[in-house]
Amino acid sequence: MRIDVQFADRVGIAHEILAVLARRNMNVVAVEVDSSDVFIDIPELTPDLLPPLREDFMQVAGVAGVDVVDVLPGARRRLHLDTLMAVMADPVMAVDASGSIVAANAAAAAVAHLPENDLHGRTLQALFGEASLHSELVNGKFNALAREVRLHGEPFLLEATPVSEPVDSSLGQTVGGVITLHAPRRLGGRLHALQHAGGGFDSIIGESEAIRALKARGARVATVDAPLLITGETGTGKELVAQACHAASPRANAPFLALNCAALPESLAESELFGYMSGAFTGAERGGKPGLIEMAEGGSVFLDEIGEMSLYLQAKLLRFLNDGKFRRIGSDREIKVNVRIISATHRNLRKMVAEGAFREDLFYRLNVLQLEMPALRERADDILLLARHFIERACTQAQKPICRLNPQACSALVANSWPGNVRQLQNVVFRAITMTDKRMLDVSDLDLPDPHNKFGSVELNGDVVPAEDWEHSMAGFERMLLQKLYPQFPSSRKLAQRLKTSHSMIANKLRKYGIPGHRGD
Repeated sequence: MRIDVQFADRVGIAHEILAVLARRNMNVVAVEVDSSDVFIDIPELTPDLLPPLREDFMQVAGVAGVDVVDVLPGARRRLHLDTLMAVMADPVMAVDASGSIVAANAAAAAVAHLPENDLHGRTLQALFGEASLHSELVNGKFNALAREVRLHGEPFLLEATPVSEPVDSSLGQTVGGVITLHAPRRLGGRLHALQHAGGGFDSIIGESEAIRALKARGARVATVDAPLLITGETGTGKELVAQACHAASPRANAPFLALNCAALPESLAESELFGYMSGAFTGAERGGKPGLIEMAEGGSVFLDEIGEMSLYLQAKLLRFLNDGKFRRIGSDREIKVNVRIISATHRNLRKMVAEGAFREDLFYRLNVLQLEMPALRERADDILLLARHFIERACTQAQKPICRLNPQACSALVANSWPGNVRQLQNVVFRAITMTDKRMLDVSDLDLPDPHNKFGSVELNGDVVPAEDWEHSMAGFERMLLQKLYPQFPSSRKLAQRLKTSHSMIANKLRKYGIPGHRGD
């Protein structure tokens, strides 16, 4: 039986309490003393012996009461700690100030290929085979940046957290550290959880015939474990459909990670996709870094704007698609993973193949399954549904009452051609909510060109440009020009090269006019 003896703190009272047990010849196996409690584990204490023992305790000056407890506080903490360590999926090890392991969970024992008891006392140098790692952690008192390590050939991201014991009110002494190892797939799962809500086809807003047909076809191709190519104009929601296909696939519980091929230069795109080893290039993180393909093990990798991928990266991706193997930058070791590639583009890949800008063999490897995204102008029945959804979201973010559209605003939205598709509609709505405090939005709040205003506009090659004055006319022409060219050159750098001007100027103009798809690259 275990008991809690409560007392008023004074010198020697704990000794007097234990003396009561000594006089009764009762064996004590554990004692824990707190500021106002003595917890005692007495195996031979039975319920019938407790009342006379309680009377003896109450004779000690300062004793306030005696209660039965199920477990001693220290034992309770150890049980909880052991359970916590056991259920943690990531390998965790506690080490002392010299770098020797004093505790480890089952996951750590599994990746070390050792029983938990055999890990105790082993040094970090002996475990990882890196003297420099051991010295860096111990000398730095476990204040170190995360770095990649290998254990039995498997890569892990190592994070160290110092463990300090207070010496006085202002100074703490480091007595060791906690080492946590993250496998690439676990990192990919965390990225997926942070970046994606995991919505399926139900999260795609629309009731038009085009969207219903897309959802029906998407549900079919989602269950087939083969590469998928999604085509359609910029801003139609290709990534949203890719996420829905992943969520409806057998890989739904694994990561979904995305890379925009148009947003990164070739070298950076390669390192993001395939990862790199330590020292592979200037600026590389110490210890190396896994790529998206490695972190998405068992899941899906979405390659947006695949048409912008360089021929070199196309060849490397083709080899991976052929046998599921790749090499990190700077490594001669092949890594095999199981991921599904979902790609998307607004460009005509068949035409690019004919022009030699895209590999024909890669095109056929990517185009096993295909989905075509309808443009917003082809699903006019969905425009108001989408607008109201964006209004609710924008009002919530701006902490405003929900706004509504008057009939004229509804008509203007439906009549607009929406060259930037759903993304342009979203930008128009967010801009209107930001710039007005009205509860009822009018046409003037939406900042849309008016094709019926013949006195206030000029038509250039079929495009209506506002012509109220010189400044507004130039602004309208700039907007029209950027809206037309951005789908063909979907990054500020590419568009700046096309127009032979500076990247910063194009980036500022894209932000100014809210051109769809611009991410400030």
